[in-house]
Amino acid sequence: MSLLHHDPRLEALAQLSCFRGEFYACLTARSDALFELADAVLCGDGPVRSMAELSLVGEHRRSHGGLYAAMARGGIDADRLRRALAEVPTPRAADGRLVLAVDVTCWLRPDTHTSPERILCHTYGRGKDQQHIPLPGWPYSIICALEGGRSSWTAPPDALRLTLRRRRHGHRPAVRDLLHRLITAGQRQTGDPNILVVADAGYDAPRLGLCRQPLKRVDPGA
Repeated sequence: MSLLHHDPRLEALAQLSCFRGEFYACLTARSDALFELADAVLCGDGPVRSMAELSLVGEHRRSHGGLYAAMARGGIDADRLRRALAEVPTPRAADGRLVLAVDVTCWLRPDTHTSPERILCHTYGRGKDQQHIPLPGWPYSIICALEGGRSSWTAPPDALRLTLRRRRHGHRPAVRDLLHRLITAGQRQTGDPNILVVADAGYDAPRLGLCRQPLKRVDPGA
């Protein structure tokens, strides 16, 4: 109520408020603690080094015990959250086209022997002539929506942790399902440019192309 009615940020703040309300509705257990934990991650200074440090951020008004309880016994409706992310205004290229970049990033966990579903992740040596050394960890397939211009900001509408079962076919269902959610949310209308999916040369382009939405393959070496 303190905002001026002609403030140009009003629409963006309304969209943010709507998404925060939907995100809260996605939390099925320990909702308040998980919601404040998410705010603490976003508002904390610097990278997150430990869970206990997040309990000291001003946005997290509970004790560190409540934080750990939320992580252990909290719940989230992941499918509903994915639908909510698909309804958020998505960055676009200069011609209005949706451009989705697919890549894998690994959270290496070599010393956590009790962490479930670790698999070997490919890593690259930092020195000259060093070979690739596989280390145990959690690989995540991340899809980001890109925009034109010189910007390092991206919007990640989906992320999927790959397991041994998902590793071979994990990217194709993730891309297919995200395209379906974006089209259902009205992000692409009839007559709009085709959605462009960008991936490294090592990806299986025919499998990525087996989606409900026509894809255009781009050769990274071209």
